[in-house]
Amino acid sequence: MIAQVRGTVLAVGATFVVVDVGGLGLRALCTPSTAGAQRVGETATLHTSLVVREDSLTLYGFAAADERDCFELVQGVSGVGPRIAQALVSVLTPDDLRRAVATADVKALTRVPGIGTKGAQRMVLELKDKVGVVSSADTAVPGLDGGWREQVASGLIGLGWSAKDAEAACDRVAPLADETPAPALAVLMRAALRTLAK
Repeated sequence: MIAQVRGTVLAVGATFVVVDVGGLGLRALCTPSTAGAQRVGETATLHTSLVVREDSLTLYGFAAADERDCFELVQGVSGVGPRIAQALVSVLTPDDLRRAVATADVKALTRVPGIGTKGAQRMVLELKDKVGVVSSADTAVPGLDGGWREQVASGLIGLGWSAKDAEAACDRVAPLADETPAPALAVLMRAALRTLAK
């Protein structure tokens, strides 16, 4: 894994930077803001992620390690590859991403090219327990307070299930909600999805 490169900038494009590292020119794909901040002849430090495919090795570069970490994290969501992950960190800052996931702000996530409503809902579901603490102390994560049924049903309907199936799944996971004090919404959502998959 190549986690960081530092060297003289040899070339800059709209979405890439070429950095001379000990005589080797490394081309890193970057967000437009990262590429736009680089100048030919100056020294650059890029936090990088190497994506290995059967037919290619692609290096992605970021201005901050937090951006790179978010880029790698979102690729764990089914259906999200490097291209969509890069678009996501181009549109949303790491804090904006954490806030959108923590508050289930589907509208913010769908501003990213390539992410539709279902993809955004899947991202919220799969990343809810992984994004860490939201930086802004005043951003509250919605609690369940007995309203978990509406949230879970709405999420299932958004993922393509019928309202009838969504209600039935909520009925099946209701005992879990009753026996666990303040269960996480993501836990209930995963349990509901498991009942529908059977």
